[in-house]
Amino acid sequence: MAKQNITGAIQIAQKLKEQIEAFDADISSQETGVVRDTADGIASVSGLRKAGSMEMVRFESGAEGVILNLEQDRVGTIILGDATSVKAGDTVTPLGTVLSIPASANMAGRVVNPLGQPVDGKGPIQNTKPRPIEKVAPGVMTREPVNVPLMTGIKAVDSMIPIGRGQRELIIGDRQTGKTAIAIDAIINQKGHGVTCVYVAIGQKESKVAKLVAKLEAAGAMDYTVIVLAGASDPASFQFIAPYSGCAIAEAVMAEGRDALVVYDDLSKHAVAYREVSLLLRRPPGREAYPGDVFYLHSRLLERACRLNEENGGGSITALPIIETQAGDVSAYIPTNVISITDGQIYLESDLFYKGVRPAVNVGLSVSRVGGSAQTKAMKKVAGQLRLDLAQFRELEAFAQFATDLDPETRKQIDRGRRTVEILKQDQYQPMSMEHQVAVIYAVTKGYVDDVAVENVKKWERGFALRLDTQHAKLMTAVREQKVLDDKMEAQLKEAIESWNTVWRSERDS
Repeated sequence: MAKQNITGAIQIAQKLKEQIEAFDADISSQETGVVRDTADGIASVSGLRKAGSMEMVRFESGAEGVILNLEQDRVGTIILGDATSVKAGDTVTPLGTVLSIPASANMAGRVVNPLGQPVDGKGPIQNTKPRPIEKVAPGVMTREPVNVPLMTGIKAVDSMIPIGRGQRELIIGDRQTGKTAIAIDAIINQKGHGVTCVYVAIGQKESKVAKLVAKLEAAGAMDYTVIVLAGASDPASFQFIAPYSGCAIAEAVMAEGRDALVVYDDLSKHAVAYREVSLLLRRPPGREAYPGDVFYLHSRLLERACRLNEENGGGSITALPIIETQAGDVSAYIPTNVISITDGQIYLESDLFYKGVRPAVNVGLSVSRVGGSAQTKAMKKVAGQLRLDLAQFRELEAFAQFATDLDPETRKQIDRGRRTVEILKQDQYQPMSMEHQVAVIYAVTKGYVDDVAVENVKKWERGFALRLDTQHAKLMTAVREQKVLDDKMEAQLKEAIESWNTVWRSERDS
């Protein structure tokens, strides 16, 4: 009997041992925190000792946030969503991921918020993958020189301040001087050139953005454009992350080996939003109350614009940041920061704008550090002297105001300068093709417009462009495809200009 009991006990022990060994407990631990206090879209959270900067968290209410401040006994988070739903005492769960948005090249034609969520009422966006909004910029060895033109369709820019794919060109000027107009014209001009555009509206009125979307749709540009909207009514946290979200969408395009153009409109409001967030997080203020890392705020964003070499996909991101100045002061804190980061600037002047010179580009203060590398050979040939001639004209014009008598050569130079200024004027939303730009700039620099009255120059230009399209289409096609202006093409262009001048004079004199 005792032997049977011992055997039974051994069997039971064996079964228990097998069950214990087979037992697979799903044990996990997760660190949680508690909201200590909230105010103005900022939550102070304690208990998250393993949290990292830019890590996502979820509050008890379901709202999400992102950690910006790491302190000894607490972390400072900005609330992304309904800040009123978060209150003191709520539990906070870290998500273990950095702030990411759903992004893909398929987002063209949509308007999204900085979290990648559609706000245009057209339903969900398909085939997106999460991409971190913050990313280390590509290294030097992965980059290619910037030498492929990105044509804006604006004569004054393409001829004197050329932009290349992978460049960062700042558009700077006072309020209401046409900064956004240049960026939108550049977007419209990318139609048919295989460039996906991302327009980031930071702190803009929703009504203004709606009009802009309608204009892009009318021009057929929304087919390849994504709008990232952080409106004036959105919290500062959304305005802070908006440009990084736009850059993440552009990087999704570049990852496919394609070209992207990103417009940040504007980084002045972005810096103000970051200052607001930083002050609410109780970071120590510096110059003009901006935090000490405000330079890094923009440098880490704009350095992500580049042109990759073939081994890394060969795609590119071209950045057009916009900065608003006060009373033309380009030496202010934020303008000087961004000027030092970018590869040049297009400076728009209020005085020129009010004189009717639009786009109001100040040739003396505008520069492209890429230079002629980002120009076609045809444009480089005809526009080589244009910048110098305009600069000399500005000086002579100022001198002529105080001179009673001018020699014939000086008078001729001033007259040609006035016609050059007139030919460089351009209506908004009317980008011009490269071959037409080459033709009209060649005509004015070679003196073929010298006998046309200044007030009739635009009329002469419109008639000349129409004649080129109707009677010299082969020449225009050759210039567009070959991107050069050889001796044979130049002779044909001279003949086209002279034949048009003959018609023009006969119509004028009749």
